[in-house]
Amino acid sequence: MDDRKGTPKAVILSAILHVGIVGFLALAIVPCSFYESMFETLHLPPGWNPIACAKPIDLPGQIIEATLVGPTGAPPPKAIKAKPVPDTTPPPPAVTPPTPQEQAPVVKTLPPPPEHPDVKDQEKVVADALQKAEDAKREQEERQRQRQSELDAQAAKQKEEKKKLDELFAKMDKADEARKNLENKAIQAKKQLEDIKDAKDDGLADVPKADQRQTGNNGPDSGLLGQYLAAVQNAVTQNWLRPDNMPNVPCVVHIVQLPGGNVMSAKVDPSCPYDDAGKRSVENAVLRAQPLPYQGFESVFQRNLTFTFRPQQ
Repeated sequence: MDDRKGTPKAVILSAILHVGIVGFLALAIVPCSFYESMFETLHLPPGWNPIACAKPIDLPGQIIEATLVGPTGAPPPKAIKAKPVPDTTPPPPAVTPPTPQEQAPVVKTLPPPPEHPDVKDQEKVVADALQKAEDAKREQEERQRQRQSELDAQAAKQKEEKKKLDELFAKMDKADEARKNLENKAIQAKKQLEDIKDAKDDGLADVPKADQRQTGNNGPDSGLLGQYLAAVQNAVTQNWLRPDNMPNVPCVVHIVQLPGGNVMSAKVDPSCPYDDAGKRSVENAVLRAQPLPYQGFESVFQRNLTFTFRPQQ
């Protein structure tokens, strides 16, 4: 019973749906101008129209009317069927294509020299170049000579200054040597004066001054020769550095000297009983004592002097 009641209702709804579809399609087929005219007839606002026609583009300016003429405006010509004409021209003979030949290379040649070349200008250019080279060479040589002369002058100046310095040092050395000689002579003279004074004070003319009283060499000569030997003994003894374990025995010494007392050599006699250190001490004492006593003893001076050295007690 329920199915029978629902069937007419469904049919009605389906009919209404189909009618709506058909109406929508009918409205879609109707042109847009129909809607515009209908809205104008009903005096409805144009904005309510859902379907508005596209407006043509309106360009500014006046309207120009023109008529087409010529081929564009004329009617197209009628087509005429042409009869075919047979081709009676014989075919061209077959021609063998020529073999391509190698082209000879194009040799570019230099332009010929002018008939009358300007030799004078070339000679002038060469002469100017040679002159410039000669001037540059001469200028360089002049600078080298000037530089060499400056170096020579500087070397000569340095040599002259060195020579002056050498002469100055030589004079200083000579003056120093002279001063030492004078000092030695003064010391010797002073010593001799003291010896003479002490001899007078002691009443013994043949005994020189010493740290300890010394006698002569036990010889018979009590004159000037004995005084001379005693003075030499005293001078050597004052410059003697006594080694350890030195015996108190005499030693003969051979001296070679120059006038003035400068000693050339001093050598102990082989018979000397001292050891090597003792012999060297005596020889060094003689060398340190130079110049030996000379002033006042010129008459008894001996170039080759042999005397007996006696150590202090």
